[in-house]
Amino acid sequence: MKFLHKKKILLIICGGIAAYKSLELIRLLKKNGSSIKCILTKGAQEFITPLSVTSLSQEKVFTDLFDPKSEAEMDHISLSRWADLILVAPATANKIAKFSQGISDDLASTVLLASDKKIFIAPAMNVRMWEHVSTKENVKKLRNFGYEFIGPEIGDMACGEYGEGKMTNPEVISQFINDYFKKSQRGRNFKAIVTAGPTREYIDPVRYLTNRSSGKQGYEIAKAMKENGFNTTLITGPTNLEPIEGVKMINVNSGKEMLDKTLQSLPSDVAIFSAAVSDWKFSGTEVNKLKKSEKLNLNLDKNIDILGYISKHNSLRPKLVIGFSAETEKLEKNSIEKLENKNCDWIIANDVSNKSFGFDSDYNEVTIYYKNKNKEIITRTKKSIIANNIVNKVLSVLN
Repeated sequence: MKFLHKKKILLIICGGIAAYKSLELIRLLKKNGSSIKCILTKGAQEFITPLSVTSLSQEKVFTDLFDPKSEAEMDHISLSRWADLILVAPATANKIAKFSQGISDDLASTVLLASDKKIFIAPAMNVRMWEHVSTKENVKKLRNFGYEFIGPEIGDMACGEYGEGKMTNPEVISQFINDYFKKSQRGRNFKAIVTAGPTREYIDPVRYLTNRSSGKQGYEIAKAMKENGFNTTLITGPTNLEPIEGVKMINVNSGKEMLDKTLQSLPSDVAIFSAAVSDWKFSGTEVNKLKKSEKLNLNLDKNIDILGYISKHNSLRPKLVIGFSAETEKLEKNSIEKLENKNCDWIIANDVSNKSFGFDSDYNEVTIYYKNKNKEIITRTKKSIIANNIVNKVLSVLN
């Protein structure tokens, strides 16, 4: 597990019989070269001792939010900043509920709330507790926050029952964490540009021409690029989405601004143009707000074709240029024509007339058309999953 070497892992141990497994987990992570700092909740101390944890981790064990000996250092801040990754193992139903609600009444929950690092949860609880609707809702909420879950597993439990709820074995957890760090380095030698969202072409200072793009698919692609180690720049039109930690964010309004920022961001190994750039712009933007009248005639000019411009300029062209095609009819015909006319390598097409996905939805269904005439369909799934599929395909080309 070479990707664990020199990684800093903050392990939060919660109160359950599975807490004893955390000792083996510490040993494995240390054996593979990781630095481990541990938070032991009050409940966890009923099952294992701080002395056992500090002996294995060779680090001070943190237990209290208000520790007069160390709170001057603000442990909940310093620990969250120190770590490359935070792992909660075992995670009880109680702690999962607190994390999902943003309750921060102890050191463990406060650290998570103060952290911007990747967080993994390894649950351990009775099968009925795991299957309870409230736990399912809490897990769903945490997944939407970006937390990842490792397990639980199915098997015999300490309470004598059988079912899903066992903490995943330490060896499997260690491998999972190793694979995460491996993934985060796959694109470390590559630079990526992603465009997302709509553009705005102004009529006057108040009114503009735009479209329904939410930017969600482009943001998910940029996030997946970053998680795979790419040096990622996201050039985005106006959206309601939160900035992505670790991604260079460039905000623009018009198609002209998006092209200018794209050119300034080159060279790049891959450019993915998922933004819905307005096809037209107004011949001239009024300095003052236009007054209401019975009729208003507006002259539209063809807007800049960013995808075509970048694809056809050999001195600027990234190794891999990918465009998007939002269609309401003749999906394949229109997408293949776009692929050929714009000289890009792939076109990722979706049918925006289907109201079950696309635009503001978290789901999508796309068809990838390749320059070699092949195509591949990714059936309806979350935009985050589609983004990961796309990034994996990009890596297979660049590597």
